[in-house]
Amino acid sequence: MTHLLLLYPLTYPQDSHTPAFETAPIPRRLTLLIESYLSVDILNDRLQDLSQQFQHPQPRPWQPIDWDSINPSQIRGIDPLIFLAILAGSIDTETPIRGYTQTSRQYLEPLYPQMARFVGGIVNDQGDLVELGLWEKEERQHSPALQRLYTQLSGLKLMPMPHDPRPYEPTNSPHRDLFEHGLHRVATEYGATCLYLWLMAHSTGALHTFLAELLIDEINHMTKFWGFGRWAYPQTSLLTLLRTLVDPSWGGANRQRSRFSHTLKRMMQVLHWEAWSIPNKLTLLWTFAQVLWQLWRWSRALKPEKLNCWLGPHPEYQGAVQLSL
Repeated sequence: MTHLLLLYPLTYPQDSHTPAFETAPIPRRLTLLIESYLSVDILNDRLQDLSQQFQHPQPRPWQPIDWDSINPSQIRGIDPLIFLAILAGSIDTETPIRGYTQTSRQYLEPLYPQMARFVGGIVNDQGDLVELGLWEKEERQHSPALQRLYTQLSGLKLMPMPHDPRPYEPTNSPHRDLFEHGLHRVATEYGATCLYLWLMAHSTGALHTFLAELLIDEINHMTKFWGFGRWAYPQTSLLTLLRTLVDPSWGGANRQRSRFSHTLKRMMQVLHWEAWSIPNKLTLLWTFAQVLWQLWRWSRALKPEKLNCWLGPHPEYQGAVQLSL
């Protein structure tokens, strides 16, 4: 394995500092970033890396950030006040990472303990966290870094106002619970990927380089969660995915089924969507569509044989679960 994404900052960002990129319209910038940061080779590499991280978890080190060089003039095509509002919303969303990781660990632990450890670490018999999960180790640096960026751009210190993550709410169907929770987790990582990529297209210089570090982390985690879900639930249809996301009543009343719409509404609120310009709204929606198309093309090639080779043999008992979803 080449670990393309770990070498990524040395391989790709210069492409987005060229005159051709700097003078390109926003849609073209977004296309170039998607082609570079979400290539099939990189997505495959990040998914194959999951089994190695089960055995030898190693956090990805960030490249050095030239903080003193970051300034508001590096924001392109967004009102600087809106840019700061987006950062504030991102900080509030990123801050309660411990709650996210522990909820996910609890859904995973009865079925896939290795993935539970990757996400949320290990707890002892008293419920105390004795080992951090790799996901938390990498994500927990986002909020402090974003707060530093906010201060660098505004001269002000921001006090985060995080929300309370949803707690673990098991039912008598752990496979269904994990399916619903996992789908929500993939959706949130996908949303973060799209947002940071969109911000990169509206930035230059050291600000652009900083945002790339956030984007690389989110792509890495989104890819691993997406691919693991394809492996754990191989028979799930697109219709099942869509109905689980958008229809709270499908399959019976379940507290988890309304999570996606709730998360989407909260995301729009914390990002101050109502204050965005029409061009900004359209380009973000375009980003969501293009990234989803790229992921779907990649996902269609993730056949069970390939996934079993990369992640190990699929538990046979899971096959019966697919028919009941």
